[in-house]
Amino acid sequence: MTLKEIPCGKTVKVTKLTGEGPVKRRIMDMGITKGVDIFVRKVAPFGDPVEVTVRGYELSLRKADAEMILVE
Repeated sequence: MTLKEIPCGKTVKVTKLTGEGPVKRRIMDMGITKGVDIFVRKVAPFGDPVEVTVRGYELSLRKADAEMILVE
């Protein structure tokens, strides 16, 4: 399951990051790494962007980036 598929109000744990090179590096630089908990705060009406809380701060992710984050 990817982060994009998670409804508002749920907390999930990152199991794997897909993607290549600079895109994956950017996601990791934002604090999203394997094992971290992510709380989904809001999802825009058309699903883009997704607002999440990671490591105590709020972050907005594009739908394409959220698809690269596998969660459980």
